[in-house]
Amino acid sequence: MLKGRSLIDPMDFTIEELEEIFSLADNIIENPKEYLHVAEGKILATLFYEPSTRTRFSFEAAMLRLGGQVVGFSEPNSSSVSKGETVADTIRIVSCYADITAMRHSKEGAPKIASMYSEIPVINAGDGGHQHPTQTLTDLLTIRKMKGSLSNFTIGICGDLKFGRTVHSLIKAISRYENNRLVLISPKELTIPEYIKKEILEKNNIEYVEAENLEDVIDGLDILYMTRVQRERFFNEEDYIRLKDSYILDRQKLDNAKDDMIILHPLPRVNEIDYEVDEDKRACYFIQAKFGMYVRMALIAKLLGVC
Repeated sequence: MLKGRSLIDPMDFTIEELEEIFSLADNIIENPKEYLHVAEGKILATLFYEPSTRTRFSFEAAMLRLGGQVVGFSEPNSSSVSKGETVADTIRIVSCYADITAMRHSKEGAPKIASMYSEIPVINAGDGGHQHPTQTLTDLLTIRKMKGSLSNFTIGICGDLKFGRTVHSLIKAISRYENNRLVLISPKELTIPEYIKKEILEKNNIEYVEAENLEDVIDGLDILYMTRVQRERFFNEEDYIRLKDSYILDRQKLDNAKDDMIILHPLPRVNEIDYEVDEDKRACYFIQAKFGMYVRMALIAKLLGVC
């Protein structure tokens, strides 16, 4: 049973529980009208301490499409946080008014703290450079829909692997499925953190290689997951400027890729995917964003216990 649970880390749910969410998302995609009123009388609180477009809108759209309502803030200066209120006290108050909450925070671990003091389910909508579990649900649902399964793939993850919370969450999740191989593509300054190599990849005997050049490895990929170099994670503007254009996917690079490879991106993009790629049949990042709304509908419904 998922009713009343929180989602802070991609590993919080078993594979079977994830499949339960994905199956419900599939049904919502096929029969959206059947779910228009399942969350009537329920309220989602969106507590976004960091800027967001896709994640916040998809949570709000998800709740509204389930028949529920939304309250919240999209930046901390419009809340009592500006007066010094702690996360623990904020969630205690929000628990009085809402039935479920989605929290994005710049500090790693803030949603976890919130869940310890909350009377309602807390969904981590991204915490610093740490985790982004609902983006991972989105990524997994997209792979499952476009490729037919979540096993037996060579997955290239390209860009900012050091600070990218979507990357960290995806690696943790995909490592639970059989026979997946990872190709980690980044400049030396933005390689995957050692703790993920040791605690996730090596501990679970996941095959992986590291590369600096996308062109050298793109021909062997079944899935290419592109990410942007995130200005907001850098302490030094010069380092950001030096690294921001490390990888740009264009039509020429795709000439060497498999015909059935799919291209994913958590968005927003800056310039790491050329606009000409949008017309390629392998580009799946906009349908990926739409799947994000459906999988959040399924997650909310399950945590509320209305489906």
